[in-house]
Amino acid sequence: MRLKTVQIDHFKHVLNSTPVEIQPDITCLVGKNESGKTAFLEALRRLKPAQGGVNFSIGKHYPAWLEKMHKRQGKNLEQSRPIQTVFELEDDDMAAVSAVFGEGVLTSREFRVNRRYDNLYNHGFEVDEAVAVANAVEDIDLPKKVATVAAGAKTFATLIKSIATTAEENGEDQQVQTACTALNEAVKKLLPEETSFTARVWQLLFARVPKFFFYSDYSRLPGRVRIRELLEADPETLDENDQTALSLLQLAGSDQEYLLDPDYETRRRELENVANAISQDVLQYWTTNTDLRVLIDISQETEQRKDGQHAVHDEMHVRMYDNRHMLSLPFDERSSGFQWFFSFLTAFSRYEYDNTPVIILLDEPALGLHAKAQKDFLRFIEERLSKRCQVIYTTHSPFMIQPDHLERARLVEDKGRETGSITTSDVLTTDSDTLFPLQAALGYDIAQHLFIAKDNLVVEGPSDFLFMQAISERLIEDERDGLDKRWSIMPLGGADVIPAFVALLGNHLDVTVVVDARKEGHQKLTALAKAGFLGEKRIITIGEVAGRKMADIEDLFAKDDYVALYNAAFGKKVKTADLKGTDPIVRQIARHEGVERYDHNAPAEVLLRERAKRVAALSDETLDAFEALFRRINETLG
Repeated sequence: MRLKTVQIDHFKHVLNSTPVEIQPDITCLVGKNESGKTAFLEALRRLKPAQGGVNFSIGKHYPAWLEKMHKRQGKNLEQSRPIQTVFELEDDDMAAVSAVFGEGVLTSREFRVNRRYDNLYNHGFEVDEAVAVANAVEDIDLPKKVATVAAGAKTFATLIKSIATTAEENGEDQQVQTACTALNEAVKKLLPEETSFTARVWQLLFARVPKFFFYSDYSRLPGRVRIRELLEADPETLDENDQTALSLLQLAGSDQEYLLDPDYETRRRELENVANAISQDVLQYWTTNTDLRVLIDISQETEQRKDGQHAVHDEMHVRMYDNRHMLSLPFDERSSGFQWFFSFLTAFSRYEYDNTPVIILLDEPALGLHAKAQKDFLRFIEERLSKRCQVIYTTHSPFMIQPDHLERARLVEDKGRETGSITTSDVLTTDSDTLFPLQAALGYDIAQHLFIAKDNLVVEGPSDFLFMQAISERLIEDERDGLDKRWSIMPLGGADVIPAFVALLGNHLDVTVVVDARKEGHQKLTALAKAGFLGEKRIITIGEVAGRKMADIEDLFAKDDYVALYNAAFGKKVKTADLKGTDPIVRQIARHEGVERYDHNAPAEVLLRERAKRVAALSDETLDAFEALFRRINETLG
C-alpha cells in the first residue's frame, strides 16, 4: 500500500495544507523554522502511529484562536478530520480482500483513510458487494428454490433475510433447510460477529495500512539502560528514547534469554554481537570518522526497595571507542550529531528486516551534522530507507536537498493567521526565504560541477536543464542515445550570461554550449571560439538540430506534446490547430493567448513534478528529436 496524498486540516497552525502529493520513495518538506513542517509530520503520524500513546486532542492541537469561535458557531470539532490521506492499493492488498471475498470485489485501487479529533476513522473505497455475494454462493450446492433467492440478493443483509424467509416457508423440506444452514454458516465465516460487509473490508485493508514511525532531533538513545525492565515492559508504554534502546537490544536477532541469563559471559557475548552489528552500519555511513567502534558493557546496580530488600539491576552501558585517539567515551558524551545519527540507525533497525508496513517520518534529520555527514545521511536514506519504505523528512538545510531530485521537494510556507501553513510543489512561491535552501542546493551543486566536473554542458535556463535531463533518462531506459553520463549540465540563467562565463572559465574547463537558434549573442560566442576560448563545434544551436533557422528547445517537441505540457501548466485548453505560423512554438502560443510572453519554465516544472506520467506519454517524434540533439552533444566529448 502506497501513500499518495496527504491533507492536514485545522491542526495547530495548519488550517488547510492543501492536498500534498507524496513521492513513491522520498519526499522532502522544505521551509523556514515555524513554517509548519513539524506540524505536518505530527498530524500525519497520528493516522496510525508506530509509537504508542499518540492521539489527537482538541485542547492541544486545534488552532487555539479558532477553537472557541468554531464551538460558538455550532461546529462539532470532535468530527473534524485533521488528517486526510489517500493510499494506492497494491497487488498484495487487492489479493488480501480477494482471499476472503473472491475476485472482482474491489473496483478501484484508491483507498481513503481519515482520522478525526475523537480519534475515530472515516474511510472510503469502492467495492461491489453483489460480486462478493455471488462469490460466496458460487461454491455451495443449492436446490433451485434457494439458488433463485440467493441469485437475487445484492447485499449480504438481503441474502440473510432471504435465507431466513425461505427456510421458514419450506420448513418441511430438508434439502432447503440444509442449504440455508450452509449459506448462513458461509456468511458468518465471511462476516464474523455480525460485522457488516463494508466494515469487514475496512478491517482487512486497515490492517495493511503502514504505521508511521516518527523520529525527531530529540529522540536519543540513553547511555545507560536497565536491561530486564526494558525487555519486560510493554513497548507501547515506552517513550521514544527507551524504544530506541529496546531496538538496540533486539538488533542482530538478540535473544532475550541470553540477555537475561544469570551467567555474565553469556550476557556479555550477546551484547558484543549487538555492538558488532551496529558498528558495521556506523562505519558504512559515518565517514566523518571511520575509526569508531561500539562497545557495550554491563554493570550491576543495587537498589534498596521500600520493603527493605535489595534489588540488583543489570545496566547496559553504551560507549564509543575511538581508535584514532585511543580513547573510549560514554555514548552521551559524543557529539550531538553523532548521538542522533547512531540513535536513528538503532531505532530504524527494528523495522528494516521485518514485514511490518511502515512509513518513516523524520523531523529535521541530521540537524547537528556537518555538511559531509549530512550527505552520508542522505545516502543512507537513498540506499537503505527508501528501499524498505516511503520516507518523508523535513529540512531547511541545503545539504539535505538533492539537486538532481527536485521533484521530491515540497515547499512549506506560513501565509499568516488567515491562511495558515500551506504545502506545495510549486517553486513559484513568493517567499524567497522558503526557496533559499533549494537555491543554495542548486548553487552548491553548480559550484561543485565547475571545479570537479571535466565535461560541462552549458544551457540557457532551467527549462533546458529539466527537459534534457528528464528525456535523456527516458531514452537511456529505452536503450537509446541519451546524454553521456560524463556531462554535468549547468543552466546559467540566460543566453546573455553564456559568453561571459565562457570567457572567464573556457580555458580551464571543457565546455559545450547549447543555445536557441535565434539569440543575438551567438556572434560573441563565435568570436570567443575564434579566439580559442571554445571549439566551434562545441557551439550547438537548437535550429541546427531542428533543421530550422529559428528554433527554441520547445520546438524539439511534437506540437501535441508541448501543447499538453502548456495546458497542464496553466490550466488552459489550447489546441494544436489553434496555433498558426512557422516561428518558434513559444511565440505561436503567446500570440494565440494575446500575451507578449509567458513563463517558459512552467511547462518544464510540470514535466518535473509528473515525470513518470508525462515522459511516458511523449511521442516518437519528440524522442527522435531529442535523441538527435544528444547525439550531437555527445560528439563534442574529448
